[in-house]
Amino acid sequence: MSNPESTPNQLNIEISEEIAEGEYANLAIITHSHAEFVVDFVNVMPGTPKSRVKSRIILTPQHAKRLMRAMTENIQKYESINGAIKDLEEVQLPLNFGGPTAQA
Repeated sequence: MSNPESTPNQLNIEISEEIAEGEYANLAIITHSHAEFVVDFVNVMPGTPKSRVKSRIILTPQHAKRLMRAMTENIQKYESINGAIKDLEEVQLPLNFGGPTAQA
């Protein structure tokens, strides 16, 4: 019998209680440079003139592409079980939402 702890290439990932609670976001703003993609997750509340970034994830271009593929696969799996996800009306945002503009 093999010991799971000694399996090569096994990754043990831990998550703290605080991170496990998660953050709610209903908007993602994506910018990029030649070296990285930055994804800001925001919770926009109706009637509120100002919103704050709840979480920022910085990825290499390679990891951004892997994330895109993983999201596409998971959405396809979800829709095969639950039906098509209907896209809500498009939200129009100002080009400069208060942060630095992206530069390539």
